[in-house]
Amino acid sequence: MATSLLHPLTLNPPNSNLRLPNSAPRHVHSRTQTVPPIRCAKRTGKQRYPSEKKKLKLIHKQALGDVKDKFEGLWRLSKLSVSVHTDPGKDFLGVSDGLLQQIAKVLEFPVASMLPPEAFSVVRKSFDARKVLKEPKFVYTVDVDVSKLLSLEPRTWDFISRLEPKVGLVEHMPHVRASGDLISIVQDCKNASDGALPLKNISHGSEGSYKYPTIRKPKVAVVGSGPSGLFASLVLAELGADVTLIERGQAVEQRGRDIGALVVRRILELESNFCFGEGGAGTWSDGKLVTRIGRNSDSVLADSVSGMTIGSAKVMNTLVHFGAPKNILVNGKPHLGTDKLIPLLRNFRQHLQRLGVTIKFRTRVDDLLIENAHVVGVKVSDSKDKSHQDFQKLGYDAVILAVGHSARDIYQMLLSHNMNLVPKDFAVGLRIEHPQELINSIQYSGLASKVHNGRGKVPVADYKVIKYVSSEDGDALVNLGATSRSCYSFCMCPGGQVVLTSTNPSELCINGMSFSRRSSKWANAALVVNVSTNDFDALNFHGPLAGVEFQREFEQRAATMGGGNFVVPVQTVTDFLENKLSATPVPPSSYRLGVKAANLHELFPTHITDTLKHSISMFDKELPGFISKAALLHGVETRTSSPLQIPRCNDTYESTSLKGLYPVGEGAGYAGGIVSAAVDGMYAGFAVAKNLDLFSGDIESVLGKAQGSGFVKY
Repeated sequence: MATSLLHPLTLNPPNSNLRLPNSAPRHVHSRTQTVPPIRCAKRTGKQRYPSEKKKLKLIHKQALGDVKDKFEGLWRLSKLSVSVHTDPGKDFLGVSDGLLQQIAKVLEFPVASMLPPEAFSVVRKSFDARKVLKEPKFVYTVDVDVSKLLSLEPRTWDFISRLEPKVGLVEHMPHVRASGDLISIVQDCKNASDGALPLKNISHGSEGSYKYPTIRKPKVAVVGSGPSGLFASLVLAELGADVTLIERGQAVEQRGRDIGALVVRRILELESNFCFGEGGAGTWSDGKLVTRIGRNSDSVLADSVSGMTIGSAKVMNTLVHFGAPKNILVNGKPHLGTDKLIPLLRNFRQHLQRLGVTIKFRTRVDDLLIENAHVVGVKVSDSKDKSHQDFQKLGYDAVILAVGHSARDIYQMLLSHNMNLVPKDFAVGLRIEHPQELINSIQYSGLASKVHNGRGKVPVADYKVIKYVSSEDGDALVNLGATSRSCYSFCMCPGGQVVLTSTNPSELCINGMSFSRRSSKWANAALVVNVSTNDFDALNFHGPLAGVEFQREFEQRAATMGGGNFVVPVQTVTDFLENKLSATPVPPSSYRLGVKAANLHELFPTHITDTLKHSISMFDKELPGFISKAALLHGVETRTSSPLQIPRCNDTYESTSLKGLYPVGEGAGYAGGIVSAAVDGMYAGFAVAKNLDLFSGDIESVLGKAQGSGFVKY
């Protein structure tokens, strides 16, 4: 076979059935062959909804449809598995010899070493160490640039001519769109309209209202500098609005010093901490860039994907533009870590300032200025001023409310204006911490030695577990309540640490964070149980802020159990399951402000505790060793997502209660995590620009179809 390839081949037309001399027989896939089933996350086969079945049939039909020109555009090859022993490792994102072998198998090309690596680009790389596999593997998605492949190795022509689409494995993409960041996408919008972006002629006509020049840039206030606020500001500033970004906390440099004072000297700055400040709560976290809206969404993925709408601004590419490593575009589970987020945010801020954005740090929004059910501005004060006496009134044409889920005073302020706020489900629970070496061993077995504190060949091991619990699961769950519960891991931080996310000294809540290398000797994750209005009612918490009061109740209980001074109550997993406190000292914790042994059974209502206990037992069956004397439960995790939603119009993103107000992001109940919040802010930015006549095109034609709302899990 190798000898025959040393002689020039006749270049056959795409429809030719000729094969290389002496080449092995191959199986030709026809379009009528049986298509393997596509597995859904929760529902498969007969369990799928009719709408899901219809969508899958359409995907199959599109994927297996006639390919008009196989030599046009790209071919995307998915699920290419390379053994961990032959792969260069997690930090290598190029085309290795092992990967070329897998590509050659799909193309049915006899000699992999003759394929030019330059013709292939890695779209995604993930690590699969599931026990069901014979050996751990790196799994790739690769794009084949047909034009480049033929120019470098013309003898592949015949093999491309016989390539056929296969659902989930081989996909033809005739139209290749260059991936771009949000800035380039907006610039393209400007160029499409010859740079002539109309400015709105605005004048508030009611007597006593704010007066402005008749022709000017629309003024927009963006409240909150988390991902949604930053991306909304970026869109509007690039489109020509006069943007003011208002942040109650500090810039990342000063915010880092305030967090240091908290961790070392127990000084909690109420407006600059793990929740408040530039970048939002995600800055001092693991920096996860995974999202439930799907990395194949046009607005998220770095590359165009066949079957989607027009390629749009890409969140991941925008992060790379501002300094994120390019590997986040390829890694199956991308994350940044706090150390990478801080310089990225600094670059983001400087770009906004070059665009003319006014950034007001340490500025708290105390109230909205409202005329005739229309928001015309905000009342602000220095966030250091607890008296709220020295305030300013600032007029704006639109106010984007991009606060985080911990801005409880904002919720109270909105309620004072009789705004419609809707309680929604969220989750509460405990944060569990194991030695990272134990998790590595559970997940990787003998391969655990390859981790090397985040610098090895394989990623630091993580996990994701979920258990649906109902009263049918046994007598121990008779107090479960009328509805079934789900208990799942949330915000898992391999090689991380447990941190304090309280915004009030009388309350105690925690989260996890890690740096980019994930080199800590601990692994932590929240184990949380879903709660709803029925749970709020049971504790006599009613009304729009019932969820907030529910959170506060358990945060205060945790503070009391810890004895104050931000000491966290803890219990070993084995003791928690047996409902006892051992006389032996608790194992060490990564939490730096101190821990105290306590019976965490006394923290939550019985049905939540029982669900946690039952689920932990089930998790140990999936991850043997999960129940360990070295595993430590910390209380309490309550701020998994916003406890309410601020209703808004689907198309305009405008509040249904007040004109001129645009609630976006996690605090408004429309996102959960860095990427989904950024996507929501991005869409909202274009919607506001359209309402202010700064953008006259179709938003979906630029960004793709919005994925809907309510992304409440990482």
